Amino acid sequence: MKTWPVQDAKARFSEMLDACLKKGPQLVTRRGVDAAVLVPAEQWKRLAKGSKPTLKELLLSDEGRGELNIPPRRRWKWRRPERFE
Repeated sequence: MKTWPVQDAKARFSEMLDACLKKGPQLVTRRGVDAAVLVPAEQWKRLAKGSKPTLKELLLSDEGRGELNIPPRRRWKWRRPERFE
């Protein structure tokens, strides 16, 4: 992974983007400290999808119900609609 100081990353962003797409993630540093990583979009989507469940998956799972403190659903009794006369 190539390291880019933030000044170079700003000035040569197109070059950094091309390197990211061809060679993989590119590290950006600020004052010598790691600040950010530029990764290809497809790789980011895979990482983001694998890192956490979707809201639907969370709500349908037993673990999600415990963490979110969602009460169990109740059975509703149907009632006859009132007739307007």
